[in-house]
Amino acid sequence: MKNSKRCPKCGSNNIIYAPGTVGPYGAGNHISCGLTNLGAVKVGRYVCCDCGFCEEWVDKADLERLERKYGEKR
Repeated sequence: MKNSKRCPKCGSNNIIYAPGTVGPYGAGNHISCGLTNLGAVKVGRYVCCDCGFCEEWVDKADLERLERKYGEKR
């Protein structure tokens, strides 16, 4: 949905973007990457307003941090 601007489930183009947030006490849509909320990676959502299908995306700039923290240890 992010790239195609179409819902893969119903084909609608009535898509909204809900940005990720980081709130107190772990509230919001994010992935923790540090000891505090300052290190959290926000996860944005693309939602189809016709059928309710939802996709979650992390910005490319944050992928390296997530891989360092949660990637497979070799």
